[in-house]
Amino acid sequence: MPLSWNEIKERALEFSREWANECSEDAEGKSFWDGFFNVFGITRKRLASFEQRVKKLDGRDGYIDLLWKGKLLVEQKSRGKNLDRAFQQATDYFPGLKERELPRYILVCDFERFRLYDLETDERYEFMLSELVDHVHVFGFIAGYQTKVYREQDPVNIKAAERMGQLHDVLQALGYDGHALEVYLVRLLFCLFAEDTGIFEPDQ
Repeated sequence: MPLSWNEIKERALEFSREWANECSEDAEGKSFWDGFFNVFGITRKRLASFEQRVKKLDGRDGYIDLLWKGKLLVEQKSRGKNLDRAFQQATDYFPGLKERELPRYILVCDFERFRLYDLETDERYEFMLSELVDHVHVFGFIAGYQTKVYREQDPVNIKAAERMGQLHDVLQALGYDGHALEVYLVRLLFCLFAEDTGIFEPDQ
């Protein structure tokens, strides 16, 4: 049975106090995320794995900090690191994942700051560790509380998908194919998403 929200909030307060001074990704990253899942009464290893190996866009091996297949990808950084770059690094792993493994959520964190992207709704949430108790509801999906929102597909998104498909066909007809073509389209998709969510400044 899932924990109540009151229990989750109590655990969130305790977690934020325990980790208030942590700063090193290498030293305590895994313990941090085990504790984070425990806030929701969930044993992390039942759902998510550390250091999932994938092929990156440049053909080299990459290692995802934490992956809950089909649900959540976490990119952890040391305190003060650039979270925009962490998000870009997270999306670089996508070509190496099977379709059913692609996450709905990307979470980037530097121990002090959390930034959660919902790729299905294009929403972004950002807050400090000390504010976790006030925003813990955005992680309701971990405890099983989040309900799926059914809505008609945005006509603009439909048109964008059609345009991407047309671009793929045109480039393929010009002789671009295989890995190079897929890399280009993934990069283009990232740029469009980054512009839409404010990662890029206007006219950047």
